[in-house]
Amino acid sequence: MPKPMLKRSVQQTQTNNVLSVTGNQKQNNQNQQMNKMKIDKLLRQKRSKEYMDALHKLDVGGHVHNQNKVDEITNAIKREFPEVEISGILLGYVSICYLGKPYEVHTLDIASGIIEHYKSGETLPNGMEKARGIALHGGYEFIEVYVDCCRAVSSNGTVSVISI
Repeated sequence: MPKPMLKRSVQQTQTNNVLSVTGNQKQNNQNQQMNKMKIDKLLRQKRSKEYMDALHKLDVGGHVHNQNKVDEITNAIKREFPEVEISGILLGYVSICYLGKPYEVHTLDIASGIIEHYKSGETLPNGMEKARGIALHGGYEFIEVYVDCCRAVSSNGTVSVISI
């Protein structure tokens, strides 16, 4: 008889451990959802004049080969979102290129810190192609491209979230 009692207590202990692990996982998921909601709320806020001005410099020209200018722009981005580690979720920026034909849009790739101008028909890298149509036809100043959505920024700094 003692043998079955021992097995029951081991089974009960294992069940209790599973429940406590499951409880911890549930808490972690809730914390992640709360953090995502806070980040989403922060990223919906109107953009500052300094931020807008920095991103307007993307199309001036000469930044493609001047890493100091690129660094100035990326620093302005970091100052805009000091509460968030943006590098893991922000892929880059896409906007209309005003350098003229044959160029259509330009990008700033956050991971590599590269500004690139693209001709009509050239594919944009790193998931930024999804923002091309919005940039060309949406009437926005630029598009922030995130892993899960695009955020289109108007000339007054207001943000529209576009799920793609």
